[in-house]
Amino acid sequence: MTTNCENCPLRQLDLFDDMSQDEANFMTRFKTGEFVAQPGTELLAEGASSSQLYTALEGMGLRYKTLEDGRRQVVGFILPGDFVGLQSGIMGEMQHSVEATTRMTMCVFNRSEFWELFRNQPRRAFDLTHVAATEEMVLGEMLTAVGQMDGLAKIAWVLNRFFRRLTALGLNENDQVPLPYRQQDIADAMGLSLVHTNKTLAKLREQGIATWADDTLTVHRPDKLAEAAHSVGVEIVKRPLI
Repeated sequence: MTTNCENCPLRQLDLFDDMSQDEANFMTRFKTGEFVAQPGTELLAEGASSSQLYTALEGMGLRYKTLEDGRRQVVGFILPGDFVGLQSGIMGEMQHSVEATTRMTMCVFNRSEFWELFRNQPRRAFDLTHVAATEEMVLGEMLTAVGQMDGLAKIAWVLNRFFRRLTALGLNENDQVPLPYRQQDIADAMGLSLVHTNKTLAKLREQGIATWADDTLTVHRPDKLAEAAHSVGVEIVKRPLI
């Protein structure tokens, strides 16, 4: 059974802005269904066009670009509540690929109805702009980490961001959050070798700051992790839910 937008569990989280009854009714009409993607499924392909847009309801994935020689650059991670496929909806084709890391449940929207947001739902259209601006902000933070931080700070930055975002999604239990990615995914995202990533994770573990093992991130000292990531006082931005 599909999840009705009125009863969406993500709407209950403080991370997401309130949605009016009229907006919830519109989203119910806008949504065409759900599908479940298994781990490793390519949801959207770089250079391809899609007739559908998605919101991640459950599970995690990643966004990446592939070079001609097969090397991969991870450009972002997908967590519950993230909107997927905006590039295809606006630009006609995707500029990166999207892959499911875990089993994912995706809310499906018909791209042909996309402009209805702008014609009859101006607040929802502004929310979509807000989502794009938030993703641009996160990408800017990530690029700063990749270009200007040392290896320890890079790994601390990405772990700290995961920890805070997953906590905001209600997935924190005793300072533990699920982190089902591979070390290679983190290395590809932060411009590090797998060996360097592994050694840096070991250093954070030895310092009693954070441990990542068995698809679970345990943060022993959240304050020290934020300090190592140069992110003290930086909060997760509240966002609209599309």
